[in-house]
Amino acid sequence: MHYAEPVFRPPSESESLILQVTVGCSHNACTFCAMYRNKSYYVRPVTEVLEDISEAAARWPDTSRVFLGDGDAMAAPVEVLTAVLKALRAAFPRLHRVSLYATPMNLLQKSAGELATLRALGLCLFYLGLESGSDEVLRRVGKGATSAEAVEAVLKGHAAGMKSSVMVLLGLGGVEGGAEHARATARAANLMQPGYLSALTWFDVPQAPLHRQMAAGRFHMPGDEGILEELQILVEGLNLRDSVFHSNHASNPLALSGRLSRDKERLLGVIAAAKEGLISLRPRFLRGT
Repeated sequence: MHYAEPVFRPPSESESLILQVTVGCSHNACTFCAMYRNKSYYVRPVTEVLEDISEAAARWPDTSRVFLGDGDAMAAPVEVLTAVLKALRAAFPRLHRVSLYATPMNLLQKSAGELATLRALGLCLFYLGLESGSDEVLRRVGKGATSAEAVEAVLKGHAAGMKSSVMVLLGLGGVEGGAEHARATARAANLMQPGYLSALTWFDVPQAPLHRQMAAGRFHMPGDEGILEELQILVEGLNLRDSVFHSNHASNPLALSGRLSRDKERLLGVIAAAKEGLISLRPRFLRGT
């Protein structure tokens, strides 16, 4: 297997085979992200990817889940993804899930027919970073898409039969804009109705441009009290019919998990208890990206 390090994957893909179809991120301009700063984006030659699939099939023939890396493999040409998905189906008889990261723009740039074809070949789940429902926040952090474009992209994927796992970033609105950031994010998530919604907390890493903005006093990251307030506003504003919600990523001070249609009041109760000091927060030395 060939990997251009470092390699990232969602926490829920911890038991999946990681197959690098692209290297880096096609956008790579978000100020909060440092994951791919040392990489230039490119699509790996299909022959190399197929060689990796053959090697993986020999070593792990019972593979049932595959995650296509890197930062947004959905940016790869549909011909590349089609060839990879066909090879995966042939190589792994027990395969039941193929997933990848996607950006709003590379979902929107593929036609409805192309997405439907990819779904028919086994691509069933995409991870998308909404980050914020506030267009002002999205503009400031260089996301490269508006909230409306992110909603359109997710709904386009749903129409093709794919499931979505949407990520949002607490703290990204700063101290001054945290409440509106949370409210706008809930509104966008309600329009998306994702299968999974995960709230992460922005974690300061020196390689991220936002770190330099914070050091220069141009961005003020909320403390734990502010993050809990954002989390409360977000959950209060969510009206999701059948979405699983998580805030159990290592970056978060408070881990939550539940189905919004059933567990909303319980989750709000846990947040309220944490704000009152009745529940301990994750120690800072245990938090990370």
